[in-house]
Amino acid sequence: MGALGNFQNIFKIEELKKRLFFTLALLAVYRIGAHIPTPGINGEQLSKFLLQRGGALMGFFDMFSGGALSRVTIFALGIMPYISAAIILELLTVVVPAIGKLAKEGEEGRKKIVKYTRWGTIVISVIQSMGIAVGLEGMAGGAFISHPGWGFRLMTMITLTAGTTFIMWLGEQITERGIGNGISLIIFAGIVSRFPSAISSTFALFKAKEISLFLLIFLLVVVIFVIGFIIYVERGQRKVPVQYAKRIVGRKMYGGQSTHLPLKINTSGVIPPIFASSIIMFPATVAGFIQIPWVQSIAREMAPGSIFYTVIYISMIIFFSFFYTAIVFNPVDVADNLKKYGGFIPGIRPGQKTSDYLYKVLSRLTFVGGIYLSAVCILPEILISKFNVPFYFGGTSLLIVVEVALDTISQVESHLVTRSYEGFLKRSRIRSRRA
Repeated sequence: MGALGNFQNIFKIEELKKRLFFTLALLAVYRIGAHIPTPGINGEQLSKFLLQRGGALMGFFDMFSGGALSRVTIFALGIMPYISAAIILELLTVVVPAIGKLAKEGEEGRKKIVKYTRWGTIVISVIQSMGIAVGLEGMAGGAFISHPGWGFRLMTMITLTAGTTFIMWLGEQITERGIGNGISLIIFAGIVSRFPSAISSTFALFKAKEISLFLLIFLLVVVIFVIGFIIYVERGQRKVPVQYAKRIVGRKMYGGQSTHLPLKINTSGVIPPIFASSIIMFPATVAGFIQIPWVQSIAREMAPGSIFYTVIYISMIIFFSFFYTAIVFNPVDVADNLKKYGGFIPGIRPGQKTSDYLYKVLSRLTFVGGIYLSAVCILPEILISKFNVPFYFGGTSLLIVVEVALDTISQVESHLVTRSYEGFLKRSRIRSRRA
């Protein structure tokens, strides 16, 4: 009844209800657009051809677009160009001092970085869409194209670029006026939309006796274990004790209480796998469309399950774990704030010693978090690919789905707690007056 009561409370708060319905409406628009075909392309035949030739690689990339890539619909590029542009801007904030200065200018600097990210998204979309158009013309002798030529190329480029720009706008609107992170929810919707077909395909293999009942149960146990493991680690924290010194101001004494600084095991969240997938996706997608033997061999080497792909993917996940953690958590700033307000870590001197201690603890946690992300993303996919089961049950998709779901639920809970807190405050005042 508690969970059911909390769910009913969502519809009692008008603002929260509006935000929830707004988010669902825009996600529905996104899913409708993922089925609108690009002009001049035979989507059904092309989808069969790509999934047969692309194998696990195409299935992996198609997961992020909710099936739009294999059918080359107007949302074929998905949100990945935006993520690629965001990665480039994040890297430039470290390399280029002028952009790094913008990131520290508060709201105005953030608006300029968002503007640059949008333009970068358009540029990347133009390059990728033109590559897809040229690749489709040379694929199977142009059998999937009605009227090849520059007219088709420009039409495809404009259509796919406009589709990605529209998805980017949807994500920003969800973040601003809905519930949760819009970009993450769009990826979430694309992955979840593939689950029914993946489940039906798995049971079709079972009915055809291509997989045994034992293997089916084993896969179910693996999926449940991975989901439980993700939830357990994401809830895990390293609590650094913090003590505040006593201060006497006038006739009152302040401070003296003990608290803790919570450091998550996985501070970077789901960003490293998404960033790593986005970077691997660009060259692998282009290579998949070019019908040249040595290019096709490179595309096969970059397919999930291969040693080369595994090494590159793990390396990128660990790199982006440290990179993104360094952006969202600055030990020097935390140490300065603790010193400013009279806080200190027992046994550690305030200032430089505190920042060094926090950096040491955070580095260990980030390394463990990077290994955890790599294990979740790689190990289930290796196990499942060996049994020739649909690829969308991989750890990367489960990680993104669980992470985004937990983040969205936490935001809903924050809205509920905010409203309930006012009621608790009024009750405490009434009790104090009676006392």
